[in-house]
Amino acid sequence: METIKKINEFLSHPNHLTLLRVAAIPAIVVLLLFPNKFCTFLAAILFSAAAITDYLDGYYARRKGLVSSFGKMMDPLADKLLVSSSFIMLTSHGWIPAWIVCIIIGRELAITGLRNILAGKGKDISASALGKYKTGFQIAAIIPLLFHYPYFGVDLNIIGHVFLWGALIFTVWSGVDYFVRFRSLLKV
Repeated sequence: METIKKINEFLSHPNHLTLLRVAAIPAIVVLLLFPNKFCTFLAAILFSAAAITDYLDGYYARRKGLVSSFGKMMDPLADKLLVSSSFIMLTSHGWIPAWIVCIIIGRELAITGLRNILAGKGKDISASALGKYKTGFQIAAIIPLLFHYPYFGVDLNIIGHVFLWGALIFTVWSGVDYFVRFRSLLKV
């Protein structure tokens, strides 16, 4: 009973959840090195669990008053690493177009750079509603794309591609929105 309590305490700390999300990335990559129905299924389940920790770490941080500088920096970085590595692995198998992944990862790097510049000026930019939609569409695309193979007659790959186009639209839209909103702070 004491062990379960310790596990629950560990899993309810936002920074621990962020670190678990980072730890899931190599496992997902390794599973995707073997693109068969079993490994892609496991990768999709692991990615889904990691994506849930993205919601939970923010929830616990606010609810328990555990917002930290580490969490503010690592949470978005963990998200970007998880999403980017999954997209890269999907591209390596030719399951999604590389140009879409380049745009998505390029936007993520650009916004991270923008956040760093603004942090240096004492400004903090939280995720906008568009940024949250972008993340939701990216996750909604990656999960069925990772499953890749049809299950019970349902072609999850097609569903993933529909969400991928939504993710691309929200990725570009939210990226432009961030730069437009904070352009006055970027003057040299």
